[in-house]
Amino acid sequence: MAAAPVWSVDPRTGKQREQVAVEAAAQEVDAAVRAAHAARDALADRTVRAAFLRTAADELKAAQDTLVEAADAETALGPVRLTGELARTCYQLRAFAGIVDEGEFLGVVVNHPDDTATPPIPDLRRYKVPLGVVAVYSASNFPFAFSVPGGDTASALAAGCPVVVKAHPDHPALSELVAKVLRRAAARHDIPEGVIGLVHGFDAGIELIKHPLVAAAGFTGSVRGGRALFDAAAARPVPIPFHGELGSLNPVVVTQAAAAERAEAIGAGLAGSMTLGVGQFCVKPGLVLVPAGDAGDGLVKSLTDAVGATDAGVLLDHRMRDNFVAGAAERAALPDVESPVTPGSGGEHTVSAGFLTVPAARLAAGGEHDLLLEECFGPVTVVARYEDEAEVRGVLSRLPGNLTATVQISAEEAAGEGTGAALLAEVTPLAGRVLVNGWPTGVAVAAAQHHGGPYPATTSTSTSVGGTAVERWLRPVAYQGVPEALLPAELRDGNPLGVPRRFNGVLER
Repeated sequence: MAAAPVWSVDPRTGKQREQVAVEAAAQEVDAAVRAAHAARDALADRTVRAAFLRTAADELKAAQDTLVEAADAETALGPVRLTGELARTCYQLRAFAGIVDEGEFLGVVVNHPDDTATPPIPDLRRYKVPLGVVAVYSASNFPFAFSVPGGDTASALAAGCPVVVKAHPDHPALSELVAKVLRRAAARHDIPEGVIGLVHGFDAGIELIKHPLVAAAGFTGSVRGGRALFDAAAARPVPIPFHGELGSLNPVVVTQAAAAERAEAIGAGLAGSMTLGVGQFCVKPGLVLVPAGDAGDGLVKSLTDAVGATDAGVLLDHRMRDNFVAGAAERAALPDVESPVTPGSGGEHTVSAGFLTVPAARLAAGGEHDLLLEECFGPVTVVARYEDEAEVRGVLSRLPGNLTATVQISAEEAAGEGTGAALLAEVTPLAGRVLVNGWPTGVAVAAAQHHGGPYPATTSTSTSVGGTAVERWLRPVAYQGVPEALLPAELRDGNPLGVPRRFNGVLER
């Protein structure tokens, strides 16, 4: 049987643009994984790794015009958004290069023998080593930042792990172009091109997670797809870590005092956040608790005006468009649900933004309204009107894990008066990032960032954004009684590489 073609499709028209590849068969997946496995030694030198990451950023920047054009043709996200995303991706690669240079991520700890301890302590030296080949499953909504050159790839390479990327079908042509750029950067440092593998096709993704030489996986996508891969990773003869981002509602709670203080600004800010990127951000606020009464009414009016003025937009593919239209209609048809601005079809190839309102008591009670507590990918949010704090707690108690949770509070509450502190304590168990008087869309690449959360937001406690994302692809090893000459350089007494470490209980930098 001939291999299935992989087509690049224009989401603005639904028409095929070009055939860019064929779906990988099992033997081709095997070849890609084995080539990546063979490239491990080329990443062993941290100096080479850091230089490779910086060169990759330089090469991506140099190819910016070509890459952005290809990305826009396949995603309809627009040159401005895509140029910014590529810049973020280059910054991320350089940031990981700095982390590799510094060496703190290795977690070096040295203990000299201590016969006076109970029990006695032998000579012990601990640090972290790379796991091996990492399978990366690209996201649809961020063709640079969460795809072939994105955070999973960058952090894996920083850890010393080669990658094999399963390309997303929404941007296969871009994936091929970016893979070539990264391989060109690798070649400049005598790293085999197999360090960046790329495969296409659903079946290839399944073969990839099952391959015995794959040591870990990173995924960004749907709950259904991510859970299937997570289960497959756990069911292997040798289970492997699976770091998946699966879905998030990203709740927002607006206090009575905040609504009274700045209803118009909150409504306008919410509209901008929920429609950003045509509502295709993983941290889009999908559920907003707003007080009943005049102050909440003012917020809803502001939201109505802002969302009603939003132009129709193109989603990443027509399957997503059809799912959005059907999902919005199904939610709008529930009892006591109203549509101040009706979300749905904006035309043959577009969708229109909107939002739904519902009494919070309906959500707290469960039943058929549980559908409103599931993510609907696209430009729609649910505004739940609550009568009192008990209803807020009732709704929050029924939410699954999330990437983010946001509270909008008044100036007085921010100063420690009122319900602000209690509300923060209520939402903190729900999410990996908690915001006050901001909006969750936009995930800064920073050392203190955490992009993750309780299941189903993610399948692990790790972050996929920020410097500590590298920890996902490492495991600790302790050496006991090993002669100095046989130790890795990072663990030797003289610290010849100048790595930050804890030496006999004292932190050295």
